[in-house]
Amino acid sequence: MTWLNRRDSLNDLRGFHEDFNRIFNSTLPRMMQSEESLGGSWVPSVDIFENDNSIVLEADLPGVKPEDFKLHIENFKLTLSGERRFENEKKEDNYHRVERSYGTFTRVFSLPSTVSVDEVKADLRDGVLKVTLPKREEVKARQIEVTIRAEAGSNKAKSAEVK
Repeated sequence: MTWLNRRDSLNDLRGFHEDFNRIFNSTLPRMMQSEESLGGSWVPSVDIFENDNSIVLEADLPGVKPEDFKLHIENFKLTLSGERRFENEKKEDNYHRVERSYGTFTRVFSLPSTVSVDEVKADLRDGVLKVTLPKREEVKARQIEVTIRAEAGSNKAKSAEVK
């Protein structure tokens, strides 16, 4: 008797990818760190969304003071960099677990040419940095009136949104 097993290579690859992500996103790397390594790098979480007038970037920077980070734009690249410090470290403190990440960070975002870099605004409130990147006037959606001529002598106007 012969057994025939069909394998789906794509499912095998998907399973490997899921296993790989689960292993490297687990607490295993954190457990392997020495207790003295409280420093290191961390990456602030960022949300980016767009509305009619601007692109908005929101970055989680809990515990980071305004003087501990820099925000600058050069050649349509927005760079957010800085450091979150472990301020409560005292030699007499006996930490049993340190799970929050500390250290330096750098995030770089490519901006579209539709952004007016001269009008960018940034606000830090409750540990969230909100960067508003306004769109240039010439790229914003606007209404244009279109005249439709169906019959001779009949002019009807209709609005159409042009993006």
